[in-house]
Amino acid sequence: MELFLQLTLTGLTNGAIFALVALGFVLIYKSSDVINFAQGELLLVGAYLIYAFVAELGFPWSVGILITLGLAVVVGVLVERFVLRPLIGEPIISVIMVTIGLSSLLRAIVNAIWGTYGRAFPAFIPSTNVYIFGAVVPADRLIAIGLSLLLLGAFTLFFRYSPDGIAMRATADDQQAALSMGISVKHIFAVAWSISAVTAAVAGALVANIVGVSGDVSRIGLRVFPVVILGGLDSVPGAVIGGVIIGLLEVYTGGYIGSGLSQVLPFIALILILMIRPYGLFGEERIERV
Repeated sequence: MELFLQLTLTGLTNGAIFALVALGFVLIYKSSDVINFAQGELLLVGAYLIYAFVAELGFPWSVGILITLGLAVVVGVLVERFVLRPLIGEPIISVIMVTIGLSSLLRAIVNAIWGTYGRAFPAFIPSTNVYIFGAVVPADRLIAIGLSLLLLGAFTLFFRYSPDGIAMRATADDQQAALSMGISVKHIFAVAWSISAVTAAVAGALVANIVGVSGDVSRIGLRVFPVVILGGLDSVPGAVIGGVIIGLLEVYTGGYIGSGLSQVLPFIALILILMIRPYGLFGEERIERV
């Protein structure tokens, strides 16, 4: 029972981080029909920026995080303006290849500035152990769950009640109708990429707090693909539920069967979902007539 509880809390932590990263995928896909293969590298950039401001420049944590989030917004706007906007109307494969190239570029920039070796991340979450019904759980994992849920709740309120959030939902539903109502689709694209970069920076900090600052942070971008496919590429609730399912699936498999299979099983689930329900558990089923 203690092992099950410990694995469950670990899986929920991983799932909450997966959900934050998946939210960036979903936002960009909903607003522009683009799958962003550079999402993992945005996590890497966010983690290293916080490391630079806090560990290297000595800024307080609050200041370092605020500056990083501001720079994340700038990065999102610049990527949308100079990388994606010129490709509007081009074949989708061209846009996909550009995001793959962007991931290589961001990784090269990080390696050129900070090198390729790992670094210890300045802990900003207490790492003391918490005992829950006999299970030993690091406090940083519990706090990471809380932070992730808080941010996901804030973004849910943003989408439901803010003018930009409502406009983003309208654009995701029908871009032509949104244009006819006076909504600036280009502005919505920029907002979507900015929010995606912000969620990636926060998730990058949470991941780096657990595993340290290194290229391993960006690998979570690939691990999130089963999450967005399972939940649905265009579903925000699907990103949350898919993150929890994949997070628990990984740790249960690693804890009871073996760590090697835990990295493979989510992709087996991805293949099965694509075969049975290719639009995901909560994705919109689109039927095109030719």
